[in-house]
Amino acid sequence: MDARRYFEPARTVATPSGAIGYVERGSGPAALFVHGVLLNGYLWRHQLEALGGLRRCIAVDLLAHGRTEAAEGQDVSVTANAHMLAQFLDALGIEQVDLVGNDSGGGICQIFAALYPRRIRSLTLTNCDTHDNWPPEAFQPFVKMVAAGGLEDTLKAMLADKAVYRTALAPAYERPGAVTDETIEAYLRPFLDSPKRLRELERFVNAFDCRHTLAVEDELRRLQAPTLIAWGTDDVYFPLEWSKWLQQTIPGTTRRTEFEGARIFFPEERWQDFNRELRAHWIESAAAEPASAALAQEG
Repeated sequence: MDARRYFEPARTVATPSGAIGYVERGSGPAALFVHGVLLNGYLWRHQLEALGGLRRCIAVDLLAHGRTEAAEGQDVSVTANAHMLAQFLDALGIEQVDLVGNDSGGGICQIFAALYPRRIRSLTLTNCDTHDNWPPEAFQPFVKMVAAGGLEDTLKAMLADKAVYRTALAPAYERPGAVTDETIEAYLRPFLDSPKRLRELERFVNAFDCRHTLAVEDELRRLQAPTLIAWGTDDVYFPLEWSKWLQQTIPGTTRRTEFEGARIFFPEERWQDFNRELRAHWIESAAAEPASAALAQEG
């Protein structure tokens, strides 16, 4: 799916946090996809296109990203984004979702699941910030660059010469050379189209702090939602050990699966394989719901 076709049905919905951008396709129970830093809902284009027959697939743009327009003075930290997701679902009249997250979006999903456990039908976490690994050591140079005021020039350089993006984000892709100019434009152009959003992105990155995930550890240890941990094994930012930590910490974990040689953005690069795992997880979770409800009534 190209960017023009993906963004054609894009819309926004008003929330207390601002006008939140999103794209949706399909029908049925809602599934909410949450991207990470520097990206937007376009990361999930292959999921929206392929899984719409099973779910009402919704890819949201986080605060400070994509087409979302945050309210004036709005906190854009990861915890604020978790609360925004709840507001977003309220605005759409959605009570429960199958939640899917990647990168810093996966960290936000952990916070959301901990704070709003009743709103989770199932949870899927791919390579993402976890526990005290936020921001990861390998990402610290980017964080320091942003703190020093270099974000705007860096984004301009990446858009002027797409090879700069492919080189800078090479650790995040198995095949950085295959990332199209169109994809880079879809991710980065919104930041330079809006000075306000650019400043919000600076605040988003400057607020990275593991205290947000550490604060919800106790709640994660009580989370019963069926959880899939899907992890690329060749990731300098989020090593495989963090997938095992999540499996051990979240009691609702039903499966942990590894994508050999994959990196952070494997939901985009290996979308067929990931979609098979996701589809199976949703079907298994739905099949377990009647039994869970019966046990709850007996209890």
